[in-house]
Amino acid sequence: MLRYFTGSYEFSEILLIMLLTIPTVLIALTFHEYAHGYAAYKLGDPTAKYMGRLTLNPIKHFHPIGMLLMFLVGIGWANPVPINPRYFKDPKKGMAVSAAAGPIMNLILGFISLFIFYVIVFILEKTHTYELSYPLWATLMFLDNFCYMNVFLAVFNLLPIPPFDGSRILFAFLPDRYYFSIMKYERIIMFAVLIAIATGALSLPFTKITNGIIYGMEWIIGLIL
Repeated sequence: MLRYFTGSYEFSEILLIMLLTIPTVLIALTFHEYAHGYAAYKLGDPTAKYMGRLTLNPIKHFHPIGMLLMFLVGIGWANPVPINPRYFKDPKKGMAVSAAAGPIMNLILGFISLFIFYVIVFILEKTHTYELSYPLWATLMFLDNFCYMNVFLAVFNLLPIPPFDGSRILFAFLPDRYYFSIMKYERIIMFAVLIAIATGALSLPFTKITNGIIYGMEWIIGLIL
């Protein structure tokens, strides 16, 4: 991807990357929460719709602390979409499916942006265009950043510990007594994870997993193009 061959950046380019992070974060987190609400709605839970959260309006999903952390350290969260498992025929399965919808949406967004990125690169190579205009460079940079952040967000949310989406998926297979015993420590676990994020302890494994998924996506796109 672009980050592998652009070399060093000028100050104006770094500033542009920072500005491009704003729409990237808003879109990634908004679609993530919308996917949760939509999946729950299709499974019979109208809570998100009744509360005005079944929308792609980023203001409805805005969480100040989560958004700030997303900009500063690349890991954050939006205001969680309300889900009432009592509406599901199988509450644990319904929670697992609705939880998985968010990361899946981010992976889809990541793949789409990566595909568009390589389509543009493919056209540039076929037309022997090697000098990029600033708008085109900015577009490629946005697509690159958008892909990485979406895949990274999906990996982050698939952590199999509460309160992340991965815990809802994993615990769907656990007996209720174990599930609710672990959920009692949700806030403590979240605090511990935030400390790990602040110290950078999770950066390396998250980055390696994210890059591995992106490499897989690039391989698939290579077969298509």
